[in-house]
Amino acid sequence: MTKYSIFSLIRNAGSYHENWQRAWRSPDPQPEYEVVIVGGGGHGLATAYYLAKECGIRRVAVIEKGWLGGGNTGRNTTIVRSNYLWDESAAIYEHSVKLWEGLSQELNFNVMFSQRGLLHLAHNVHDMQEIGRRGNAIWLNGIDSEFLTPDQVQEMVPLMNINGRYPVLGALLQRRGGTARHDAVAWGYARAADALGVDIIQNCEVTGFDIQNGVVKGVRTTRGDIKAKRIGVVTAGHSSVMAEMAGFRMPLESVPLQAMVSEPIKPCIDTVIMSNAVHVYVSQSDKGELVVGAGSDAYISYAQRGGFDVMEHIMSPLVELFPFTSRLRMLRQWGGIVDVTVDRSPILSKTPVEGLYFNCGWGTGGFKCTPGSGHVFAHSIANGEMHPIAAPFSIDRFHSGALIDEAAAAAVAH
Repeated sequence: MTKYSIFSLIRNAGSYHENWQRAWRSPDPQPEYEVVIVGGGGHGLATAYYLAKECGIRRVAVIEKGWLGGGNTGRNTTIVRSNYLWDESAAIYEHSVKLWEGLSQELNFNVMFSQRGLLHLAHNVHDMQEIGRRGNAIWLNGIDSEFLTPDQVQEMVPLMNINGRYPVLGALLQRRGGTARHDAVAWGYARAADALGVDIIQNCEVTGFDIQNGVVKGVRTTRGDIKAKRIGVVTAGHSSVMAEMAGFRMPLESVPLQAMVSEPIKPCIDTVIMSNAVHVYVSQSDKGELVVGAGSDAYISYAQRGGFDVMEHIMSPLVELFPFTSRLRMLRQWGGIVDVTVDRSPILSKTPVEGLYFNCGWGTGGFKCTPGSGHVFAHSIANGEMHPIAAPFSIDRFHSGALIDEAAAAAVAH
């Protein structure tokens, strides 16, 4: 694998950058692998990378029914944070943030991780109580967290209307939060995994599983059957479909989640701003676009578009908080299919089928945990037992009642 550096840039400049090595191969599937990962998004690619790099398992295939990163990885608002309430959530999201902080160097690929800070606004007494409780819990878990007064919020974000229809009473700030480039994350993990021998197979849809006496033996795909000792399923909003193919049900609902970007403007918002009470979050991309999102649609669907009522609901609070946005045009709108659990926490778990593992239920917060999720899931598959950080997120919690209720900290999208 060619190492990206200032020297390789200079060396390729003479050929107008036409002779770069292909970032990853496009191999045909082999008849058998040690591990197959179903789902070529960020979590699946990260899992494959850490299986090869840290667990020594290099006979790995990542199979994707479409193109690499074409699902939720390319359909989110790129927010990264770890300011969650419960200890179990704090552990996995903070583990991920720590990996984010060195990810570009590790992958030799600029994932454009920008720790520009993240503000959770409070607009009423309940909001103030919620951020107070969560902020103290976060601090006790050793994660950075600061309370801001309205004046401090105004100083940090001068263009925000803090005395309008939704007065800002305070905010919770995580300075280590921020954003990353979603496509670059997928490309970086794919390139690094491929260099370690992982086969990345696109346009390869799973049509079923080969299960014998309760043990998974492989997958059936549109490009032939593939045998594997262990299989990890990381298919986000379509995880329920995969589970049904394997003969069991997952406690998930799949709903559309919308987002949109504005026309590019000069830099005006240099942090990420989230508001639970009025349901909007916004950041500004490096190209100058305002990236805006809000709550998920209120119906179960696999349609990647969403309803007009949610678009209106996104715009109304945005204009109230930032009046200048009333004159902006929106350039693109999209939807992704998110899989939501009853406690708004993910599932990283063994399943009733031996050798079959599921990583799903991230709802609207999966992107921020891409490195951490892939890291602990890889170690779980390699060792046959769930990693200590992943263990609390077992599917068994829905029977035992040991839920991890993150409905508040999961923010506006739930």
